[in-house]
Amino acid sequence: MPTMTLAKAINTGLRDALAADETVMLMGEDIGSLGGVYRVTEGLKAEFGGDRVIDSPLAESGIVGASIGLALRGYRPVDEIQFDGFVFPAFNQITTQLAKIHARSAGRLTVPVTIRIPYGGGIGSVEHHSESPEALFAHTAGVRIITPSNPHDGYWMTRRAIECEDPVIVFEPKRRYWLKGEVNTEEPGASADPFRAHVVREGTDATIVAYGPLVPVALAAAAAAAEDGRSVEVVDLRSLSPIDFDTVTASAEKTGRLVVAHEAPTFGGLGGEIAARVSERAFLSLEAPVIRVGGFHMPYPVAKVEGQYLPDIDRILEALDRAFAY
Repeated sequence: MPTMTLAKAINTGLRDALAADETVMLMGEDIGSLGGVYRVTEGLKAEFGGDRVIDSPLAESGIVGASIGLALRGYRPVDEIQFDGFVFPAFNQITTQLAKIHARSAGRLTVPVTIRIPYGGGIGSVEHHSESPEALFAHTAGVRIITPSNPHDGYWMTRRAIECEDPVIVFEPKRRYWLKGEVNTEEPGASADPFRAHVVREGTDATIVAYGPLVPVALAAAAAAAEDGRSVEVVDLRSLSPIDFDTVTASAEKTGRLVVAHEAPTFGGLGGEIAARVSERAFLSLEAPVIRVGGFHMPYPVAKVEGQYLPDIDRILEALDRAFAY
């Protein structure tokens, strides 16, 4: 199997989707001639032409609004929002139009629009370039949300999102674009269903649930905990809407302790929903309260101090210590 970066795996997924279906088209700011800020769409305009890989104006609401119309006409648009903090001009289009059309039409209309959003911090960037707004969209029914943590998932999540009849937001962890891994473009294996969580490390004493950019951090924390004799299971959530609560609950019931980690602020974050659901489902199996690790309830800080904002191995290990203290 070839080894690719996450960015290259997504690029390959987009290329294969364009080649397989002539109704697939890409739209976004600087995605054509430049190949995108992170070069994720590099080479696609040269291969498929400017009618299918479109450099849009700087207008996110226009990108999504035009894509809704194109989807209603039989196309499968794939939008790129250049940075996470730029998505909010399109928030109305996504939450009040894109997410509602299927239900509003009593199932007669589908809008298979895919929206790619690089998200999260860790790149030393300026304001509005390091947001984690996934919970704002997960609260709205009608849009599916997935996030890859490795190149193989990056390829297959891209393909499955484009094939899906529902609108799909793919949050791509930008600080992991250069993460390398093996990618099997012929056989998805366990990645066939992007809406299922994966147990990426087995354990018996505690569970860490993470997604996207924090999965490598969670795995590193579990490895560090093993040096102290603690067996920690790691679950890659993968899908943020719907959430695979069956896999998460089964792991929590097995280990008795659960730590949920994400870059987004803990206040109002997805970790709160996971904690509540697991507490309802597995209360009698838990040896400790579900503990959340995340960003602070504040605007994302300047690059010089973002390392203090982002959850790291030490903060996850400290949460595990609190769980084991009960």
